[in-house]
Amino acid sequence: MSDVFDGVFGQPQVREFLRASVSGDRVSHAYLFTGPAGSNKTAAAYALAAAVLCEHDGCGTCEVCQRVERRKHPDVRYFAPEGAAGYLVEQVREIVADTALAPIQAQRKVYILDRVDLLGVQAANAFLKTLEEPPADVVLILLGRTREAVLPTIVSRCQVVPFRHIPPQEAAGILVQNTGATMEQASIAIQSCDGSITKAAALLRSRDRMVFRARVLEVLSSLRNADDLDVLRYAAELLDGAKAPLDAVRRVQEEALEENADFLANSAVRQIEARNKRELSAKTLELIGQLAAIVRSWLRDVLMVASGTPELVVNVDCRTAIEQAAASADAPRIVAALTAAEEMKDAIAYNVSPETCIDVMLFEIREALYGSSCPNRAAI
Repeated sequence: MSDVFDGVFGQPQVREFLRASVSGDRVSHAYLFTGPAGSNKTAAAYALAAAVLCEHDGCGTCEVCQRVERRKHPDVRYFAPEGAAGYLVEQVREIVADTALAPIQAQRKVYILDRVDLLGVQAANAFLKTLEEPPADVVLILLGRTREAVLPTIVSRCQVVPFRHIPPQEAAGILVQNTGATMEQASIAIQSCDGSITKAAALLRSRDRMVFRARVLEVLSSLRNADDLDVLRYAAELLDGAKAPLDAVRRVQEEALEENADFLANSAVRQIEARNKRELSAKTLELIGQLAAIVRSWLRDVLMVASGTPELVVNVDCRTAIEQAAASADAPRIVAALTAAEEMKDAIAYNVSPETCIDVMLFEIREALYGSSCPNRAAI
């Protein structure tokens, strides 16, 4: 029989552990999920949240499970660092205060805190008492890259659940089994989503996202002949394309709030509005991150061709453009372009303007790959 944990791809041991914890009524008050990006920690956190709130231990079909899956349940709260260097003390204090409030719809509340490896000493100190003894109706799920990167005072108060790295070939195979995509399509999607099977499946299901990917690759192949004004135009276009799904998210949020406004107290409405704002911020970072991942995937293929291993190219649907770029630059210059794409992703996390980040990335990639062979620069 299927349940919410079926969507935690590539982590069979984690799936069985969480199922047993829920069915045996052994759910801990605090978990620390550790593993690399793309290991499905977030999917597992939401699956556990659904199982905790569902009357049938996460059946996957009831309204509660469906609302949690759509990230629309008011008693499942997701948080990410709001500061340039990590969680702010004030942000953590607000989370702590929120845990004392009663659930809005369910009997319990679940808090998902992403990147707790960015929880500094002061912010952690504001959280320790709640983490050790949260209210009886609260479950805390913390997500971090590695156990070693998380403060020992946090680790010691949590049940640690390690997630394994899923190799790209295996991830693509799982995607083929669960979506019906070809191996070629699955490999492209996995590379375009930093190895995340869940995000790759969503990419394959979205025609708009696939069209956006194609446009990103067109822009990259056009940089050879682009002047400065072209680059600025490309950056603005890609930003608009990356953020387009946010309009749909806003509409769903507004409709859900309007639908429930009549029976929600003002305090509950404010909670939902704050949650919606956090969701939009997290979604923005996710979409810009996917743009960076698509760029890195293309540049990785350019590096494979330049290094004499063209059989390792993943984006086979644009092989000609990849080969042309590889013919213009050696490996060190391609690595410099890859570094620019990675720095763009990091800059976004530090609250630098997304458009500025994309501008800088495209300029640096153009310079790294083509240098003086680019057309005369336009006056800006």
